[in-house]
Amino acid sequence: MAATKFKLNTGAEMPAVGFGTWQSNPGEVQAAVSYALQNGYRLVDCAYCYGNEDEVGQGLKEAFGSGAVKRDDVFIMTKAWATYNTRIEEGLDKSLKSLGLDYVDLYLIHWPVLLNPDGNHDKFPTLPDGSRDVIRDWNHVEAWKQMEALLSTGKVKAIGVCNYSKRYLEELLPHAKVVPAINQIENHPSLPQQEIVDLCREKGIHVVAYSPLGSTGSPLFGAEPVVKVAERRGVSPGTVLLSYHVARGSTVLAKSVTPARIKANLEIVPLDAEDMKLLDDYSAELTRKGELKRYVYPPFGVDFGFPDKS
Repeated sequence: MAATKFKLNTGAEMPAVGFGTWQSNPGEVQAAVSYALQNGYRLVDCAYCYGNEDEVGQGLKEAFGSGAVKRDDVFIMTKAWATYNTRIEEGLDKSLKSLGLDYVDLYLIHWPVLLNPDGNHDKFPTLPDGSRDVIRDWNHVEAWKQMEALLSTGKVKAIGVCNYSKRYLEELLPHAKVVPAINQIENHPSLPQQEIVDLCREKGIHVVAYSPLGSTGSPLFGAEPVVKVAERRGVSPGTVLLSYHVARGSTVLAKSVTPARIKANLEIVPLDAEDMKLLDDYSAELTRKGELKRYVYPPFGVDFGFPDKS
């Protein structure tokens, strides 16, 4: 039986599979969140930047109102967007209001960069030449100090980071009074990010994987080792790609708005050493050839310290 929960460094337990809400279209999110919670999901991942937290909140309300699940049973995390990294609590309050919640189980720094909080757009301020309006002399450790201050407010149960490379974690940790509970990163066999996963393990930071199928259109479904493991196990390539993370000891976020797919994404199968070797060898070969594939990278003009992008 594959793990169903992982223990965080806070002592809390986080489900092994979560429901993602990124890139879900307006009008679909409420029903999807409600359906997911009424059909076994106990972890929901949101973010202010996704622009759909009002609808996520409606879905949560519907699910809680159905009696199928209580607020205490669900692990909910959201993220401070990059225009709010100097006013973390303000960003949190906006998310709580939209979600209709008094607290979140986990609050994350979405990206360790500051977009101009006084710029020409709430989320994506730009300079006259159209490039992102980034404050270049800002230190991401400042945001973490504000995150730590949230722990005494009762509005968050835990704090963590998102999209942190090894380099950025190594800059943060010497100054952190509280070690991040998680680091949420893009992760799949085409982007194993082993250097980050290893550092997080060493420091007791739980890894949460997003874009586990690659990205829109699920490009990894056709990868030869994925197909091979799927045939061995008698499951779909999607099940293999989700199960890969649980076998690595990570939580994985699955996103869909289709009821059948939402249910199918909860199916995790145990992968053995032979399965993992096929997938790890594929990752190693891509690393050797310099062909790792990152699907999510914002056009901020910032070097976030990922080896495949530096």
